Amino acid sequence: MHKIIPIIHVLAKLGILYALVMLVPTLVSFIYRDDAFSAFAATAAATFAGSLITALLTARHERELRPRDGFTLVVMLWLGFAAISSLPLYVYFPNISYTDAFFEAVSGLTTTGATVITGLDTLAPSLNFWRHMMNWLGGMGIIVLAVAILPMLGVGGTQLFKAEIPGIDKDSKMAPRISQTAKRLWLIYLAFTAATCLALKAAGMSWFDAVCHAMSTFALGGFSTHDNSIAFFDSPAIEAVITAATVLAAANFAAHFTAWREKSLKPYWRHEEVRTMLLFLAASIAVCTLYLWQTGYYPLPDALRYTAFNLTSIGLANGFANADFGSWPLIVSLWMFFLANILANTGSMGGGIKLARAIVLARFSLREMLLLLHPNAVHNVKINRRSVSERTAMAVMAFVFVYFMTVVVFTLALLASGLDFITALSATLACITNAGPGLGMVGPAYSYAELSGLQKWLCTAVMLLGRLEIFTVFILLTPAYWRK
Repeated sequence: MHKIIPIIHVLAKLGILYALVMLVPTLVSFIYRDDAFSAFAATAAATFAGSLITALLTARHERELRPRDGFTLVVMLWLGFAAISSLPLYVYFPNISYTDAFFEAVSGLTTTGATVITGLDTLAPSLNFWRHMMNWLGGMGIIVLAVAILPMLGVGGTQLFKAEIPGIDKDSKMAPRISQTAKRLWLIYLAFTAATCLALKAAGMSWFDAVCHAMSTFALGGFSTHDNSIAFFDSPAIEAVITAATVLAAANFAAHFTAWREKSLKPYWRHEEVRTMLLFLAASIAVCTLYLWQTGYYPLPDALRYTAFNLTSIGLANGFANADFGSWPLIVSLWMFFLANILANTGSMGGGIKLARAIVLARFSLREMLLLLHPNAVHNVKINRRSVSERTAMAVMAFVFVYFMTVVVFTLALLASGLDFITALSATLACITNAGPGLGMVGPAYSYAELSGLQKWLCTAVMLLGRLEIFTVFILLTPAYWRK
């Protein structure tokens, strides 16, 4: 127990900060004079009081966190913040179960965008705002925000950065200090979100819709203020803005940082992961557009419009929809979910195994075939002109194996719970990639509300595993982690 108390102390400090964050939707409720004010105010007050008391009681156990503590803190922080975030929903809705409230909160913070709430068009503005704000906070990762704040609280953040930032190169830094790195990431994130908001307003959204959708778009979160998602607006201009913002959000933020520093777009094309994503995405859109057109599903202009938007949105794990892609030919829908597993870049808000891992795995597979033909050949695998070590390759292969075994296990579990195969598989893929809508009962024309309590908890677990890249969670289940 003495190992956990210092972590609880840090959690309590962060809980105080999160209580202050919850004053934002409380203020929105006050401005719009909706009936959710008391739910937010009570949650903020209870969180602040409980966190402050806990921080005072555990103050004498404060110490510098060890690297291994970062894993425990990351998991406990996500679970704790999700529990807090669910309270306004649970208090506000008279008939909602805590399962549904927690599911919605986890979906928001993990930027999955799967929802169990209907009637979004008439929902209290502050609750809609809170759903999108959860997307936005979770987009870069609450931990990265904490890394920028923790030094002021007397707690180092390097171990958290390694545990949270998705990707294979967890020791690379864009600045000498981790806190500087986190702040620069957030400045880029904030600037792109603001630009997306202004573009959506210019494209025809109201200010409220523009703010909400900018937060969920650049977070790759997929929450919308309307039940029909982006189809509600029926606007090619809005769809174009969201498509462009989705691509930018799914690109490696190191490329954004380099482009900003050099005041040039060339770094995007030089960055192998970004370049591969753009080429793969463009080719997929072209082929799927022609397929839907040739099969008579849409005229060519409509095929291009709907394919480009939905394939980008699902393929890059955003989750918006402007058409019921669940009714499209199955090969197109499944290809979208295949892309969701591999296409988003490391160091982005996207989910899945990340494109850098897919490139490394493909190149090492090709190298092994080459070595079968020429056993004495020397062939170094490189990505972004940097050699990839054998240790990194083994880590990639281990991760990909565990990732897809997780997909298999949870698909079988959802099948055992009573779902059909397409719904079970697509729900698992949509949750582990944090893409949101799936196919079948959880398709874009439906929601996750029809799932049973057990099925929602299974999907919640998959969302967390996908957001925390599996090993961060699974390492806590190993006996070696808890030994002295």
